[in-house]
Amino acid sequence: MLGRKTEGSVLCTSCGVLVGVNDPTCYNCGRRNPGLWGFAPVLRALGNDLGFVNIVTAGTIIMYVLSLVMSREGSQISHSPNSVALQILGASGAVPVFGRHWWWTVLTAGWLHGNPIHIFFNVMWIRQLGPEIAHMYGAGRMIIIYTVAGIVGFTVSSLFGLLGIPFFGAEFITVGASASIFGFLGALVHYGKRTGSSHARQAGLQYALFMGIMGFVFSGVDNGAHLGGFIGGYIASAIMDPLKPERVDHIAAAIGCLVVTFAAIVYTVISALPYIR
Repeated sequence: MLGRKTEGSVLCTSCGVLVGVNDPTCYNCGRRNPGLWGFAPVLRALGNDLGFVNIVTAGTIIMYVLSLVMSREGSQISHSPNSVALQILGASGAVPVFGRHWWWTVLTAGWLHGNPIHIFFNVMWIRQLGPEIAHMYGAGRMIIIYTVAGIVGFTVSSLFGLLGIPFFGAEFITVGASASIFGFLGALVHYGKRTGSSHARQAGLQYALFMGIMGFVFSGVDNGAHLGGFIGGYIASAIMDPLKPERVDHIAAAIGCLVVTFAAIVYTVISALPYIR
C-alpha cells in the first residue's frame, strides 16, 4: 500500500545505506527507525526532515510577502509590514490572545516576520537546526518539538505581556519563528544530557545563551517567547525520549500538528482577504 515494504531492505532515509525494513537503528549513521515502517523508499525523496524545513521556509516567505502586500500604501510597498497587517494575519501577544481571545495566534505568529533581517536569520537557523533535530529525534518528533515550542513560547510571552513583566512580555503583538528555534536548542540540550553527548549539550546551551544575551542588547526582541520556546522544546523532547525509536503515533501527532497549524493559517489568510487592497 502506497509503496510500503514489509520485508527485505530499504535505503536509510538519512545516509542512503541499505538497512533492514524493521531495523531499530541505522548501523552507519545511527538514525533511529531508518526504514520508517517500510515507507522509507517513498519518504526518502522528501529528505531527512520529510520536507518540513522546506515547507516552513516557503510558508514564512509567502506570509511575509502577503504581509507586505497588505501593508502597501498605494503602489508603494515597504520592505517591512505594518502592525495592522501582522495582527490581521495572526500575530500573537497579550492583546490578540487575552484581549481579543485569538488563541490560535500562538500557532500562526511563528510564520510571520517583521523585516527582511528577521526572516533571513530565522529561516537560516531553521534550515541549520531542523535537519539535525530530525536526525536525533526523527522527523515526526522534530515537527512536534517545533510546534510545541512555538505554542509554549508565544503563550508565555503573551502572559508576561499581560502581567507587564519588562523585557519578557509582548504587551502588544509579537511574531517570528525564534520561539520554535529556541525549542530546537532546548531539544539539543536535552539530547546531549540524555545521551551523554557533551558536544550537543554545550552547542545548544551556547547558542541559546548567545541569542538570549542578544535579546537584551537589541530592542524589540521577544525574550519571553525565547524562554518559553526553550522550555517547551526541552520538555517535549524529554517526553519523547531520544534513546527510544520514533513510533507511528509520533508521526500521527506530527501530522495533527501540521493540520491544526495550517488550518489556523488558512483561517487567518481567508479572514485577511477583505483587507487586501
